[in-house]
Amino acid sequence: MKKLTFIRHGKSSWEYNVSDRDRPLLERGINDAYLVASAIETQSFDAVFSSPANRALHTCAIFSRVFNIPSNQVRVYDELYDFSGEEVLKFIHSLDNNLQNVIIFGHNHAFTALVNRLGNVAIENVPTAGLVALKFDELEWSSVKKGVTEKTIFPKNLKNE
Repeated sequence: MKKLTFIRHGKSSWEYNVSDRDRPLLERGINDAYLVASAIETQSFDAVFSSPANRALHTCAIFSRVFNIPSNQVRVYDELYDFSGEEVLKFIHSLDNNLQNVIIFGHNHAFTALVNRLGNVAIENVPTAGLVALKFDELEWSSVKKGVTEKTIFPKNLKNE
């Protein structure tokens, strides 16, 4: 069985004249990332992967801090700086089969497209700092096609509680 958790980066700023990859998180993005990370039962992941974009890496650092994951265990891949989902899906299909529980930090529209393609619950939009966890019966990542949407945690739902 394989488990895959997608976490979209927190709300980012367009205020600075920097490249898309260098855009920072807004204070709201930081707060929402802490909110969602704190709402999850502490888990151990076999691998943590992130897009190289500043906003994804910062979100990843927040979750890693909450989960006590050392920063040297986070691996950054250019393929995860993807907005269509095709590169992310290729990345997932190429994962080492010894990994059972993986977390990926990245971007929309890739994540919304993938959680709808791979999960069994229709999700209109994975919001910033949103988490979607999927579970698959397959033993090999290359065989992952359709799984069960096990959990969704979105900041707005936590703020209403």
